Amino acid sequence: MNSHCYVALVRGINVGRAKRIAMADLRLLVEGLGFTGVRSLLNSGNLVFHAPDFTPAAAAQAIEEALVLKLGVAARVFVLDHQELSTIIESNPLLGVATDHSRLFAFLLGGAVQRDKLAALDGQDWGGERLAVGERAAYVWCPEGILDSAPAKSLGKLLGDGTTSRNWNTMLKLQALCAEG
Repeated sequence: MNSHCYVALVRGINVGRAKRIAMADLRLLVEGLGFTGVRSLLNSGNLVFHAPDFTPAAAAQAIEEALVLKLGVAARVFVLDHQELSTIIESNPLLGVATDHSRLFAFLLGGAVQRDKLAALDGQDWGGERLAVGERAAYVWCPEGILDSAPAKSLGKLLGDGTTSRNWNTMLKLQALCAEG
């Protein structure tokens, strides 16, 4: 069952007052697309579901379109299959320095173009903070929090809405939900 388990991360919803969506409404919307076993995690647009006849890209596009048509919300959606999520988690080079998983973040990358944009940031001295660029994610350790984090701000400027981030606790919880089947 894991081979068709997907995680959807909706960018920028339920942050502040803009783009408010109840998770129950989001689950119903995704179920209406024919996806099954839809579960949400937290209130920030994290879903786990099964979609045997969709690629991650097709699932993301279907959810983005339904958000606009049914809920009037334009938001970027990132969909990973269980293996991609596991690879992102297993590939994190910052686990040895990150002592608080609520302050360790994975910023999802869409591909080589985004990785290339981040080349100048990779390996830069960030003081007590760290940034490492992987294949599908950039990892940022922000011991003082993300709001004043220099590497997180730099990533945001370079990638704009072409990325979304989740803290490490959330990433691990999503992986566990997918592993449950």
